Amino acid sequence: MNFSSKLLEDAVNEFSKLPGVGQKTALRLVLHLLGKEQEEVDIFGQSVIRLRREIKHCTICHNISDHTVCEICTSQKRDKEIICVVEDTRDVMAVENTSQYFGVYHVLGGLISPMDGIGPSDLYIDSLVQRVATTPVKEVILALSATMEGDTTLFYLYKRLKEFQIPITTIARGIAFGGELEYADEITLGRSIVTRVPYVNSIIK
Repeated sequence: MNFSSKLLEDAVNEFSKLPGVGQKTALRLVLHLLGKEQEEVDIFGQSVIRLRREIKHCTICHNISDHTVCEICTSQKRDKEIICVVEDTRDVMAVENTSQYFGVYHVLGGLISPMDGIGPSDLYIDSLVQRVATTPVKEVILALSATMEGDTTLFYLYKRLKEFQIPITTIARGIAFGGELEYADEITLGRSIVTRVPYVNSIIK
């Protein structure tokens, strides 16, 4: 792609580094910004800079937050004794959109995937075990994607948590195998949360 400006080329190259954005889409986005007022572009740029510099991760659940402890963990309306374990922030948003869950969360920051070099020590698993060991917990819901990596992580978490003798449940499989949690429609995901089942029932003996 030939550019009439080095500044234009640099901007397109940076946009094309985003997931799912090729050079043509990046060019379209950059030209769109060039057509905006200077103030609008400044606001856009500053919002990205502030996001990277100021964003925090909740010290309790590891969800993305504006504060040291997120609004869900500090809310008096949430049941702190029910923990829903998810892969990342996108899954928190997906579950919240169902309006069917009123407990708190624990964000793992990924899934166990030996092929990608991701092991248990790379995730927030130890802090989950610590939460269960040191705070009152009456149920842990394992709400992970129905993939090979999700199932591997489910089994590992079950082994780590079963000694605490609390109910460990998993969302009902209304989601097809191979499906990512964030892409499930709200009704299906909501029903899967409500009709969750004991994880031990799903283990092949």
